[in-house]
Amino acid sequence: MARFVVELVFGDNQDERVAVRPAHRDYLATLVEQGKLLVSGPYADQSGAVLVYDVADEAELKAVLAADPYTPAGVVAETRVHEWQPLMGVWL
Repeated sequence: MARFVVELVFGDNQDERVAVRPAHRDYLATLVEQGKLLVSGPYADQSGAVLVYDVADEAELKAVLAADPYTPAGVVAETRVHEWQPLMGVWL
């Protein structure tokens, strides 16, 4: 298994993002149930979000991100992905 930190930078289309957000959150809830999403949440200023995934590899992460309702809605301006090696904390 590999852990990835994903940063979403939201685009200017806030109304569209808010409209698709319930589907996005429902999707994330299924990933939590499957053990693939460890934590997620938006920045306080609503400019983006951080998500931490625990998946088999980068190929699985790409599939997970592609299936997120935010992807076809085009409400994310940029996605930054970093494989992460946690050293301390509750997810070890």
